[in-house]
Amino acid sequence: MARNARFTCRRQTLALAAILAAAVATGPTVASASATQTGPGPAGRPTPTDYLTKTDYLTKLAQQDVDAGAPGVIVRVDDGTGPVIKIARQAAATKADHRLGPDDEFRVGSNTKTMVATLVLQQVAEHRMTLDDPIEKWLPGQIPNGRNITVRMLLNHTSGLFNYVNDPAVLKSFTGQDNRDWTPPELLAVAVKYPPGSAPGAEFSYSNTNYVALGLALEKVTGQSVADLVQQRIAGPLHLKHTYLSIGSSRPDRSDRFLAHGYEPDAADLAPLLPPGVPEGTAFAGPQRGNLVDTTWINSSSEWAAGGMISTAADWARFDRALLSGKLLPAAQLNEMRTTVPEDPSAPNGDGYGLGLIKVVTPCGTVWGHDGQVGGYNSVTYTDGTGRGTVDVFTSTIFGLSVPKTGAANQALVTAAICTMLDQPMPAGNGT
Repeated sequence: MARNARFTCRRQTLALAAILAAAVATGPTVASASATQTGPGPAGRPTPTDYLTKTDYLTKLAQQDVDAGAPGVIVRVDDGTGPVIKIARQAAATKADHRLGPDDEFRVGSNTKTMVATLVLQQVAEHRMTLDDPIEKWLPGQIPNGRNITVRMLLNHTSGLFNYVNDPAVLKSFTGQDNRDWTPPELLAVAVKYPPGSAPGAEFSYSNTNYVALGLALEKVTGQSVADLVQQRIAGPLHLKHTYLSIGSSRPDRSDRFLAHGYEPDAADLAPLLPPGVPEGTAFAGPQRGNLVDTTWINSSSEWAAGGMISTAADWARFDRALLSGKLLPAAQLNEMRTTVPEDPSAPNGDGYGLGLIKVVTPCGTVWGHDGQVGGYNSVTYTDGTGRGTVDVFTSTIFGLSVPKTGAANQALVTAAICTMLDQPMPAGNGT
C-alpha cells in the first residue's frame, strides 16, 4: 500500500512493510497511431488498432509473465470503442488450488483507497464534512496534533502520520504469522505510538494510517460501517456484484470458488529478495506449494479501509469508469480528487497523488487510477482520465515480481495493456 518512481510494480524493491503500505519510467508520450494503420507500427512494433493484434500480443506477454515466474495473471483492457480484451494465464503448479479465470474475484489492496476517498468526497458534496475539517473534529483525542491534520491531508498522504504496517506486530499479521483480528481503533492506536515523519502538510509520505483514520471518520459522520457504505453508495448503484470489503475473518464473505489464490515465495526463496531493514525471519505463512506459499486465507483485518477490498477486473473497471466520468461525484469534488501533490518533489511533472487517486505518467501517456498489494496479490487499475478506457492487470504475487526476469515480464505486460487502452504503439523492445 508505498510508492516510488516507476509507474508500476514500483514497490518490488522496497522493504516489505513499505510494499504492503501502498500499492502500488516516465517518458515522453508516444504519438497516437494512425486510425488506418493495421499492420506493424514503427520499428515493426504492433499497433493496437486491431482487436486480434491487440489480443494476441497481450496474450503472448501474459504467458511470458507466467513463464518468467508469475503464479498467475489476469488482464482486462477496454479502450472504450471495441470488444473488451480479457485474458487469464497461470502456472501449472497453481491449478490444483484454483483454475484462474478473467472474472475471478481478487484482493485489490490499496485500490480500496480510491473507493474510500469517493465515499469521503460524497460526504463533502452533501455538506456533512469538509476537506478542511481537522480530524480532531471527528476523532477527538485519538490522533496527536489532530487539530492541525485535515481531512485533505489524510486523503493525499501529507499528514505525516506513521504507517502502522511498519509496526512489527502488524507486519506479522499481514504476512500471516499471527492470525489475530485487528480492529480499526487498534490499528490507529499502533500508529500514533510512533512520532510523525513530518509536520502536517509538509510533504507527501504514503501511510495506510491515513485511510484507517478516514474510515473511522466516515463511520462517525454517517453512523454506518464502511462496508455498508461501499455497498449502499457504490457497489449497489453500479451493480458491482463481486465487490465488497473483507472485514477481517480468515476467509472472505463470499464463496471460496470465486476468489483467485495468491502466492508468495517460500521463506528460503523470499529471504534474498528482502531489502535491508526487514526483520530477520520475515516470511509468509500458508500451505506450501512447491517453492510457493498459498497466502489466500491470511487474515485481512490489518487492511480494512486502507486495503481490504475484494473485487473483479470488470467490477473495478466499471467503478473507475463511473468515477472518472462524473457519475459518482459532482464536478467540484472530482476536480479536488484530481488535484495532486508530487510523489517525488524533484519531479513535479511526474507521478502525483490526489485524493485517493493517482496520476501516473507512462511511456504511452498519462493515466489515472491506483494500485494495490496485499500478500499474494498485486493489482494495477487505470483509466484514460475520462473513464472511457480502462485497464486492469492483476498478478497473484508481490515478491515474486522482485525476481528481475519476472518483474521485467510483468512490467512489459502492464505497459502493453496501458498502450493498448490509449491506442498507442508499443514502446521499442517492450516484451520482445
